[in-house]
Amino acid sequence: MASGLLVGGGLGSEAMAPEPERTSCEAEEEQARLEKGLFQDEDSCSDCSNHDKPGTSLQSFIPEGKTLFPEIFHTSQLLFYERFRAYQDYILADCKASEVREFTAEFLEKVLEPSGWRAVWHTNVFEVLVEVTDVDFSALKAAVKLAEPYLCESRVSTFTVECMKELFELKEYRLPLQELWVVFDDSGMFDQTALAIEHVRFFYQNIWRSWDEEEEDEYDYFVRCVEPRLRLHYDILEDRVPSGLIVDYHNLLSQCEESYRKFLNLRSSLSNCNSDSEQENISMVEGLKLYSEIEQLKQKLKLIENPLLRYVFGYQKNSNIQAKGVRPNGQKVTHVVSCTMVTGLLQSLLRDRLCQEPCKEETEIQFHSDPLSAINACYEGDTVIVCPGHYVVHGTFSMADSIELEGYGLPDDIVIEKRGKGDTFVDCTGADIKISSIKFVQHDAVEGILSIHHGKTTLENCVLQCETTGVTVRTSAELLMKNSDLYGAKGAGIEIYPGSKCTLNDNGIHHCKEGILIKDFLDEHYDIPKITMVNNVIHNNEGYGVVLVKPTIFSDLQEDAQDETEENKALNMQTTGEADAPEKVDLEELIECATGKMEPYVRSVLSEEVEGNCEIVNELVAASTKKGQMKKKRLSELGITRADDNLMSQEMFVSIVGNQFKWNGKGSFGTFLF
Repeated sequence: MASGLLVGGGLGSEAMAPEPERTSCEAEEEQARLEKGLFQDEDSCSDCSNHDKPGTSLQSFIPEGKTLFPEIFHTSQLLFYERFRAYQDYILADCKASEVREFTAEFLEKVLEPSGWRAVWHTNVFEVLVEVTDVDFSALKAAVKLAEPYLCESRVSTFTVECMKELFELKEYRLPLQELWVVFDDSGMFDQTALAIEHVRFFYQNIWRSWDEEEEDEYDYFVRCVEPRLRLHYDILEDRVPSGLIVDYHNLLSQCEESYRKFLNLRSSLSNCNSDSEQENISMVEGLKLYSEIEQLKQKLKLIENPLLRYVFGYQKNSNIQAKGVRPNGQKVTHVVSCTMVTGLLQSLLRDRLCQEPCKEETEIQFHSDPLSAINACYEGDTVIVCPGHYVVHGTFSMADSIELEGYGLPDDIVIEKRGKGDTFVDCTGADIKISSIKFVQHDAVEGILSIHHGKTTLENCVLQCETTGVTVRTSAELLMKNSDLYGAKGAGIEIYPGSKCTLNDNGIHHCKEGILIKDFLDEHYDIPKITMVNNVIHNNEGYGVVLVKPTIFSDLQEDAQDETEENKALNMQTTGEADAPEKVDLEELIECATGKMEPYVRSVLSEEVEGNCEIVNELVAASTKKGQMKKKRLSELGITRADDNLMSQEMFVSIVGNQFKWNGKGSFGTFLF
């Protein structure tokens, strides 16, 4: 049996690069130490309690088909860290791209049984049982012969045993190792062989690219290519990548492979051409174009492979949803979603929703079994009515037209649950979208539960059970959210971007990382967001109830610091006051409080809950004033000595009153400096 150990994704140290020769005693001691360490490694997928018992630690399965093949080792379900460890520590180490094949061959030579094992040769056309007689490690091929008895499962009825023998002769009885699946043996003798071939097979199917050898060879190939591609593969398996981005990645990969194949053929034809002909010059120009195209495709692939950049790329790609507009016939359709439609439910719908106005013109009704298909079928002005039930969806609710999505009943009775971690739950770009009386549930997600990119979205009487970010209001978008409940976000419950408009009335926002996060808007290119917050209860959040993100230093303001008036200084005051107060405070009083003009005894009567309103107004007015100062300075530099004060004092808020802040971990309001 070949020396070395392989348990789960781990391999013995003898699979690594060659080491200086040691005495047989030292080698035995080292082997015993490694054997004990690997089998007792808590990260290994083997059963540690059985490490001193003979037999295999791997599972088996029977290939599908009519032919009764023997069981084969089940090695394709390895975890990320098992493959990561194998490639980093034992197979590739710190090799360069040009050394991959050499390192792989050295690894296989140390762990692979050279003969005496059987395997199933698996192709897209057939599977056949073979016996391995030798292994050519440098070529990554095995010398084989047909096993007895002859077992073959073919998808082509005309593929006979004679055809198979002819094929073996054409192949010179040598097959690629990655096309062989080792037959199961419970003795444990071929565990290393099965797992080693699995690592090679996975590498050449999912990690290696035909152009890798021509990349710069100065950097560690594992760090540069293997790790990001391996992480992407498992992120895709675990539904952590948007489905549209996955399609884009595979399309880019196919395009790059096709272009690279053409480039190789063109380069080969040029190397065989000795004449300085016009055709050769044309071919060189085509070659340069292909090379440039390949480089661009490779850069796009790297963007998606990079875990830090792929979500930015994915957002830009998937936010450009195209609106369908009005139907060609001008009609509007009502879509009814129900798991099962019964007569009682249909009669109620007709009475309450579909036939409220007898004189109204006829409306087309379409029935769907899931809400996603109904949304995808919508045009401008359509309505989707979701009947009570629990709906599980895969994919994104992309709303690019002005439509209404309403639940027929209470939100807790109409639950839409999202599966698939990589996709945004609801994407809104329509001019006027209305969503009401629905509970949205998100599990193990990467993207937020609701993103508003453009237009106005109204959310009323809804429940949002979040996983990552809650609702995101992007620049130029508008959100009106009322009588709704949002909880569970691991980021902010609501993110408000510069230049957006956000109105929050009578909502509950709780049990999030932060309640509401207002993005930095002090950059000269950003517009001030317009925020209305009335009678919301923001409680039990881990951080602050409301957080304002802003830069630490304003260079423009530092130059003007000496000219700052006492009134502007007062804008930075923190209001302090403890005691009981009325449930609501007038907006003018809040502004007076923020600017320091309110009498001390009046400020002292603000309760803890209402004080948060004053604190938010105080900080937002101060930030808005600073932005006005920056804009005045830029205008004066352009020679504009007078500026319209109404233009300069863009109101950041309409009203922030009546909100209650309770039991937030860090308080009602805070700032995040970057």
